[in-house]
Amino acid sequence: MASRIRESAGDELEENHEINVTPFIDVMLVLLIIFMVAAPLATVDVNVDLPASTAAAAPRPDKPVYLTLKEDLSLALGNETVPRQSFAAVLDRQTDGDKEARIFLRADRMVGYGDLMEVMNLLRAAGYLKVALVGIETVPQEQP
Repeated sequence: MASRIRESAGDELEENHEINVTPFIDVMLVLLIIFMVAAPLATVDVNVDLPASTAAAAPRPDKPVYLTLKEDLSLALGNETVPRQSFAAVLDRQTDGDKEARIFLRADRMVGYGDLMEVMNLLRAAGYLKVALVGIETVPQEQP
């Protein structure tokens, strides 16, 4: 920054026609730091082109149909234990033959993934394609 010693004594200050760029440099450095911090947060490790959805939230049914896969791999429709051989017929009675009914599937924590997929295949074979998986909402606990 250029400065000049006043040679004349007087109350008027001399005009300086040079631009003080220090505030501009300060602003640019702050912006640089903000972008350096924000840029890694804006990137995603997995590159996926996700489709847009305009679907509205599904309304809750008045009488939901719960299918439960117990730890011993037995099936229960509502509160009634159902053998796998007559599963499709009992499910049709429960839903009044409505194949568009959403089935809420719950499984015990100890049930294996393959066993859960087997039950989902039973549902598909019976003609029920709308399956919702039920879980318990938990509040994350803080790590010590």
